[in-house]
Amino acid sequence: MDDKAKLREIKDLSKRDSQAIPSLAKFLDDPSFEVRSDAVKAIVNIGTQHSLEPLIIATRDRDPAIQVRATDGLVDFYLPGYVAKGMTSTFTRTGRLVEGAFGTRNDQVIEPYIVVREDVAKAFGPVIANSASLKARANAALAAGILRDKLAVPDLIGALRSRNTNLVYQSLIALQKIGDPSAGPGVALLAQDPEEKVQLVALETIGVLHYREAEPTVRQVLDRSGNSKVQRAALQTLALLALANDRPVFIQYATDKDSELRASSLEGLGRLREPEDVPLLDRAFNEQNVDQRVRLAAAFGLVSEGKLETSEFSALRYLVNGLNLKSQSAASEAYLAELFQQPAIRNVVLPLVPEGTRDEKILLGQALAKSGSPDVIPTLEALTKDPDSEVSASATKSLRILRARMPA
Repeated sequence: MDDKAKLREIKDLSKRDSQAIPSLAKFLDDPSFEVRSDAVKAIVNIGTQHSLEPLIIATRDRDPAIQVRATDGLVDFYLPGYVAKGMTSTFTRTGRLVEGAFGTRNDQVIEPYIVVREDVAKAFGPVIANSASLKARANAALAAGILRDKLAVPDLIGALRSRNTNLVYQSLIALQKIGDPSAGPGVALLAQDPEEKVQLVALETIGVLHYREAEPTVRQVLDRSGNSKVQRAALQTLALLALANDRPVFIQYATDKDSELRASSLEGLGRLREPEDVPLLDRAFNEQNVDQRVRLAAAFGLVSEGKLETSEFSALRYLVNGLNLKSQSAASEAYLAELFQQPAIRNVVLPLVPEGTRDEKILLGQALAKSGSPDVIPTLEALTKDPDSEVSASATKSLRILRARMPA
């Protein structure tokens, strides 16, 4: 059978259901790149659990383009729509080009309740470590992050030593999504990287992983860098690490003219929860014409300090009200999700949920789910019966996330 006949057969098989996959898989060791590529594309487009094994095999293909296509196909099974069906180029539905410019950020990630098969999770590490193509390695790092693939962590850490900035960047973002603290030492080595974009995301990753051992290095970066972006990233990292010896730094920047630096410093003070910092936080919260990032950070700090009043102009009410504003909703939800780790704060907010607006019900439900605490189950279960279908659907999803986060 010549290549044209093989391609016609693949096209015919691609129009069938999963029973055609074994026949398509036979083409994966064909000498022709075009034949193998079209076979992988057809397997991805059929897209059932039966596609996983042949796609795992295809990640070991000698051609990087097929490795990329197979990798994306594995992600698409767990994140439907990741690959734009029927497309012949290497674009995904989100418009990401595999050969994309360094620094392209993809924040997609599967939900915590989705379990990735072990053989799939094992497929990405070898591509990250051994592919002949840097683009295929970076694409596999991206995939590992989206699937929260802990088995790929050693290879992602190894990739941080690469001289290719895109591979390093994608590996850092993946390590953020996976959240494995063991990556901290490898990430910390990049906190002073000469490539600005790498340095910025490395600092960010140190904060996300809460790798406190890197604090001296981050402090040094803050003190010595003349780059405002780097300074902001370093102070935000210190705020996430929230070490008591950095309190003087937070106080120093708490009145800075740079709103981002000021907001980070107030966050840091809020996490330290020193009672003597309450007046400073209160002044920032009530300051006239202050940047909303500063006011939100001050509100977070006050609530973290135990100011749990729910009156109209209180800090806690300001955070909840922020869920209704497009410009503030993401920050408000993130702050509340962190605050909900404290039982006392959950106990105050839970009674507010049933009377909230649509946005408040949805976003409070999402934030409460991240607590992993069983005491929010009754509230979320009640929301699943809300007459607003958008609220009930979101609450059902939040319940699944909550139960995935609860201790076994």
